[in-house]
Amino acid sequence: MLVAPLLVAVILGLVEGITEFLPVSSTGHLIVAGSLLGFSGPRAATFEIVIQVGAILAVIWHYRVVLADLMGRFFTADAERRLGGNLALAFLPAALVGLVLHGWIKAHLFTPVTVAAAFIGGGIVIFLIERLRPTSVTVEARAISRRQAFGIGCAQVLALIPGTSRSAATILGGYTLGLSRPAATEFSFLLAIPTLLAAAGYDIFKSRHLFTAADVPMFVVGTAVAFVSALLVIRGFLRYVQRHTFNVFAWYRIGFGLLLLALAALHLLRSDAA
Repeated sequence: MLVAPLLVAVILGLVEGITEFLPVSSTGHLIVAGSLLGFSGPRAATFEIVIQVGAILAVIWHYRVVLADLMGRFFTADAERRLGGNLALAFLPAALVGLVLHGWIKAHLFTPVTVAAAFIGGGIVIFLIERLRPTSVTVEARAISRRQAFGIGCAQVLALIPGTSRSAATILGGYTLGLSRPAATEFSFLLAIPTLLAAAGYDIFKSRHLFTAADVPMFVVGTAVAFVSALLVIRGFLRYVQRHTFNVFAWYRIGFGLLLLALAALHLLRSDAA
């Protein structure tokens, strides 16, 4: 199904903004949405990463006061220096692994079956973690330890697999390591800033030859829609985690993953019949 470029940008911008900070995998949804819209391939994969900039700007805007304090008081306040150091520590594992495996992942793992398996597996893990109900010993993102920060960073490596969800990996990783749900969510959102900026910048540079000036309107529209929708989701999700578990996202992931497997099997049957 071929759709006008600007409408594609609006739809994918909404998908990106709504799913980027929920534990449901924005990449997985973008792959599926792009396939349904007839927008796939290397150019589409890079576009999907570029519009993450809109989601990044949304989290920067939401945490503008925290970030201003972090930059302004990093050398004078222990809490800000601790938070900044922990964010840098948590950023490194996925950055290093992603730098080495970026090309291979983009070439081999961006498929509906991989996404479906990651969706279902992630849903099962959420159920298991919620059943264990880890004890929360850290209730503020600024108070997390180096060990917790590094553990969250290692969990983020799993998000390099499409369909896993960066937010799911980091939030649930933090929750398992003793952070409260709100503290794990806030740290995950702050960690998204360097992580997504690095991923988008690297991919734009590597794929710059795929685009022309004619693509600018599509990029601008997709990024703007992602910004607005992500900002609304961030504020709503932070309220949600104060009083709710993540089980609803586990059910969604498993259901969506099964649907993807069914669609992939149907596509395979039709291909064989043809």
